[in-house]
Amino acid sequence: MAARELVSTFSIAGFDPEAETWGVAVQSKFLAVGAIVPWARAGAGAVATQAMANYTYGPRGLDLLSEGRTARETVEALTAADPQREHRQVGVVDARGGSATFTGSECFEWAGGIAGEHFAAQGNILTGPKTVEAMARAFENSRGELSSRLLAALRAGQEAGGDRRGKQSAALVVVREGAGYGGDNDRMVDLRVDDHPDPVAELERLYSLHRLYFGETRPEDVVAVEGAVREEVVGALLRLGYLREENPDGRTLHAALSAFIRTENFEEREQKPGYADRAVLRFLKERAASR
Repeated sequence: MAARELVSTFSIAGFDPEAETWGVAVQSKFLAVGAIVPWARAGAGAVATQAMANYTYGPRGLDLLSEGRTARETVEALTAADPQREHRQVGVVDARGGSATFTGSECFEWAGGIAGEHFAAQGNILTGPKTVEAMARAFENSRGELSSRLLAALRAGQEAGGDRRGKQSAALVVVREGAGYGGDNDRMVDLRVDDHPDPVAELERLYSLHRLYFGETRPEDVVAVEGAVREEVVGALLRLGYLREENPDGRTLHAALSAFIRTENFEEREQKPGYADRAVLRFLKERAASR
């Protein structure tokens, strides 16, 4: 196959044992790489399938992991049943963070991977091994939530050389039981950049917005809407047209603030009457100041 027909890319599949999250971050000189490479399922693990990508490695890999297979057993099962395995590349982390990576002998140079504690980093048609090595170091040395660590690894891989054909698309998928919108699914983060001159930077921008809209509100980030805070909220809501009077009662003020929150898609951060999330208040003031 010609190089342009391959999902030449670099990716990292990772696991956070404390938060019980699994995920994949990927970048490629390939349109909409997020539609093919990253797969993850809460309680099971994560899979990155690439090179002359066998799309079925994703769902089949997750099914095997859900049955209790280790990452190594899953990779062995997937590749053993594939007559084109020498053209494939796959990275897997399992339910307990075990990892494995496979690079077929027919993948275009440079191609290879590193399986470490709680991660599997791999790439093909790269400028050299430094891309994968940089991803591994970044993941091992970073702290914080899994999404940020995967993005840090992706950024490090790009800065170390990345895909030798260039840049086009990127994606980030992270799962945790009940962490999706509304709490009835596992999609904690599911972001894609399908076509962009700097896809990693754009993915980082989207993730910052995702944290703003859907990040969890910590107890210390909840403030009472009273005193100076109440004055600021009333002023902002007046300027934005959500209030028509300068001295609203509590019920009216809460209804206006709730209307703003739901209009701007902050319902995941809405608090009980009389309280608000600091991030929402900052956004409210910034939006009012821009009018």
